[in-house]
Amino acid sequence: MLEREFLLDVSRLVWRSWSGRLSTGIDRVCYAYLSNFAHRAQAVVQHRGFQRILTARHSDQLFELLCGPDESFRARLLALAPAALAAGKTHIDCRGAYYLNVGHTDIDLDRVAQWAARCRIRPIYMIHDLIPLTHSEFCRPAAVARHRGRVVNALETADGIITNSNASAQELDAFALREGLRRPPIIAAWLAGAQFRAPAAIPFKAVPHFICVSTIEARKNHFMLLQVWKRLAQRLGSATPKLIIVGQRGVEAGHTHGMLERCGAIQDHVTILSHCEDDELGHWIGTARALLLPSFAEGFGLPVIEALQLGTPVIASDLPCFREIGAGIPTLLDPIDAMAWQSTIISYLENGPDRSRQLRLLQKYRAPRWADHFDSVETWLEALNGTAEREYRPIGPSYAGNGPAQPAAGGQHAAAWET
Repeated sequence: MLEREFLLDVSRLVWRSWSGRLSTGIDRVCYAYLSNFAHRAQAVVQHRGFQRILTARHSDQLFELLCGPDESFRARLLALAPAALAAGKTHIDCRGAYYLNVGHTDIDLDRVAQWAARCRIRPIYMIHDLIPLTHSEFCRPAAVARHRGRVVNALETADGIITNSNASAQELDAFALREGLRRPPIIAAWLAGAQFRAPAAIPFKAVPHFICVSTIEARKNHFMLLQVWKRLAQRLGSATPKLIIVGQRGVEAGHTHGMLERCGAIQDHVTILSHCEDDELGHWIGTARALLLPSFAEGFGLPVIEALQLGTPVIASDLPCFREIGAGIPTLLDPIDAMAWQSTIISYLENGPDRSRQLRLLQKYRAPRWADHFDSVETWLEALNGTAEREYRPIGPSYAGNGPAQPAAGGQHAAAWET
């Protein structure tokens, strides 16, 4: 029998700590759910169809490991794993307990749904975006097929789905309608960024810089940004601002990597930080002229929230999610209009009127909070108890993209689908 109220899948975090990779946006969400639910949850670890539900005691030990330093993680996990896996069970009668999987882990597999049904578990999944389906040109075919499996299985088998924005919820609902799939209850609840400390004063003679925080992959559009910096270098010479790119190498970005490695014009002006601790990242964001996000597609965009809460202006692509979460503050541009990006960056370097507008609006900006996210999600989970299977309809704030959305009560933007 289950010892606690929830099951929490931490498989993604185990892999992240084992590999020592920099946390992505999805990883940060997984850590937030770990922090909120750890004392009420038992851990689920799985790998491609093999599941294990750990005891409460071993769950606590694993949760502690996941919150500790990566340097000692492997040794400590290897010491814990034999006893934890031996005492854990694959099948337990969970009597309708919620299973929270917010890391996309293995939900493309039919075996996960079969396991959940056998254990009488109520799956709750978070779908962070539909980018591999809506923008498959930026993804490898295997990734497209796997994500389609995630989305289809979540729609067909979940008791509820959490999305990170109304833009993501709209895309998910449109996909379900287009494919003729079941439409389970959905809640759209904004995420919160990392709590960076405000940086110290900028040295008077410091070289001005802009920052881009994202994995270096094709859909993030770094190539256009590097082309802009090449032109800036040709135009401004030694007065060219620095471009700080914080992110690990991703996929489908050969042209970008080629420019970074072989374009001499940008070598003195572009810096790549593949590993960056939070204190350092907060400094770079907080002292930047602006955060730059020229992506072709996003589901949410945590760096936008993190920059705004540090008082840093944002220049981003004109995407539905950025219109939604930006509260009318960021400057939004066409991601393929390199000349507009160049002229805007120059105006921000010179503290032009639009940067002054953002700085003025940022004085009253209130960032989303994890407390509000979880208040919304847990209230929604309580309402799901006893919900019958039927069609669901959207309620709450519009997500049609007609201007900035307004936060729901409590400061956290949320909308839900209900019977």
